[in-house]
Amino acid sequence: MNNKIRVVVSGAGGRMGREVVKLVLQDEDLTLAAAVDRSLHDIDAGRLVGLPEAGVTVTGDLEAALAAGDADVLVDFTTPQSAYANTALSIKYGVRPVIGTTGFTPEQIEELDKQCQDQGIGGLIAPNFSIGAILMMKFAAQAAKYFPHLEIIEYHGDQKLDAPSGTSIKTAEMIAEAREELRQGNPQEEEVIEGARGGYYNGFRIHSVRLPGVFAQQEVVFGSFGQTLKIRHDSYERAGYMPGVKLGIEKVMGYTGLIYGFDHFIE
Repeated sequence: MNNKIRVVVSGAGGRMGREVVKLVLQDEDLTLAAAVDRSLHDIDAGRLVGLPEAGVTVTGDLEAALAAGDADVLVDFTTPQSAYANTALSIKYGVRPVIGTTGFTPEQIEELDKQCQDQGIGGLIAPNFSIGAILMMKFAAQAAKYFPHLEIIEYHGDQKLDAPSGTSIKTAEMIAEAREELRQGNPQEEEVIEGARGGYYNGFRIHSVRLPGVFAQQEVVFGSFGQTLKIRHDSYERAGYMPGVKLGIEKVMGYTGLIYGFDHFIE
């Protein structure tokens, strides 16, 4: 009896998508139901990622791949502009979404959760699949109880589309749950150059750095009388996210409703 989880990968030709395709093809618990990419057609998914032919041809039609009826999970690493529609389409066909794309609004997340509930399936939107990054968020939320003055600085490559990053927003949300809103800095503070102090969230600031040569880093800097504390996480390659993606695929098979944040799986 074949109990493998059948996975559709959307954004298969992207840098993260290729890593997911490679994960699925090499993992004994998973099987590739379809690989979807709008810009790549008629290439074998195995050849796409430098592996032997897999017998799955990359297609540009996500709906057809989902409508085929033989998929359990959709993994999506596309763009903020298409992620909501892709997620809703996945739920429509009863395929559990595991979404690594950022840019969802709270209203969209609430609506997608309702759709999952109505379909009786699980789903996951995770701004970051790195277990180390999730621990960084949790440690920062814990520290904020004792160091309420803080700022977040996140670093990504210059081709990243959204700012601040989904990881920094999720970190800010977790901190806000642990710390009452406190408007920091001098009340008379004035920005000589607009935006110099970064984005405002719950009394503190988030700063986004975008430079070529940078992959993904984030630090939360806490300040108190006579001391500072820095909690930092650095990612160096996309393969580091794959254990989290695998865990997300497995977890959505066992619950109903949409979970926002991989932190729910890390105790």
